[in-house]
Formats: sequence, structure tokens, C-alpha cells
Amino acid sequence: MTIMSAALLLFLILDPLGNVPVFLSVLKPLTPQRQRVVVMRELLIALFVLMLFLWCGQYALELMHLRQESVSIAGGIVLFLIGIRMIFPRPEGLMGEIPDGEPFIVPLAIPLVAGPSGMAAVMLMGSREPDRLWEWSLALFLAWAATAAILLAAPLLYRLLGRRALTAVERLMGMLLVAISVQMLLDGVAVYLGRPIG
Repeated sequence: MTIMSAALLLFLILDPLGNVPVFLSVLKPLTPQRQRVVVMRELLIALFVLMLFLWCGQYALELMHLRQESVSIAGGIVLFLIGIRMIFPRPEGLMGEIPDGEPFIVPLAIPLVAGPSGMAAVMLMGSREPDRLWEWSLALFLAWAATAAILLAAPLLYRLLGRRALTAVERLMGMLLVAISVQMLLDGVAVYLGRPIG
């Protein structure tokens, strides 16, 4: 696998276009200037987490006696709860009471950008060809940079879409997020039980 093909694969796994409506709905209460700061901070946290999993993920899971399917099941549960809140919003917003009215780490950095599939993908790349870790790091950075460019444009997309269209997209993405989270959960359970996925 070349660096560019690895970067493309990771870009598809990070799914920035699918994450735009979630970012928009979570960041809606903030000013445009603060939105950019929060998005950049969350993206940097996500990059750090993914790099950490690329270089040390396998060892960390072994040290804590955790299996990769545990990460998948936990991520599925969190995404399921977020999806439900997107479909049935509460007056206090998507994430409920959050300090200073803005998200921190959850759900933007983890599990939306640095999700279980991304963590598993970089861990797999690192464990299969550990002698190419610097190349995989470059591929991850390229995928992250493209993701960052799309997500930093999320407020502009909000202005272009308008409130009504955003609400419709948010409900639709909530349904898709619930479906993805259930599949993630089932995949984790299937791997744990030793059954083939699919």
C-alpha cells in the first residue's frame, strides 16, 4: 500500500462529510470565531489520539487487557446516544450541559473524528508493517489535513444551508448515525463471539 492510497483509505474512514452535520449541530450555540477555535482544538486532539494509536495502540490495549472489539462496542454505544439526541433534540442542546457551552474531546474529537474504525485502521497498519510507521504517520496526517479543511468550512456550510435544511439534515444524519452505531456494536459483539461479520 502506498502513502497516498493509505491516506485515501484513512480519509474515507474519518468521513468528514458525514461528520459535518454533527459538528454544525454541536457548535450551533457558539460564535463563528469560537467555532473555528473549538474545531481546530478538537481536530488536533483527534490527530494526537490517532497518532498515539498508530504508534502505541496495540501495546496499550495489551497492557489494559482490552480487545479491539471493546473499543468498537464502546464507540457504538456513544454514537447511538448521540444519534438518538439528534433525532429527538432536547432544549439544552445535543450534548446537554457542557462546560462553557462548548464540547471538549467528546463527541467531536472522539468518537466522530478519531472513532473506533479509525483507531482500529491505524493500529492494523502499524502492527502489520511496523517498519513503515513514519510513512503511515504521513498518510494519517494527509487524511487529517483534508478532513480538517472540510470541517473548518462547516460554519460556512451552515450559512449556505439555512436553519430548516440543517434541521432536516441533522435528523437524517441522526438516523444514519444510529444505524452506523448499531452496526459498530454488532461487529464488536460478532468478533467477540468469534462469528464472521457481514
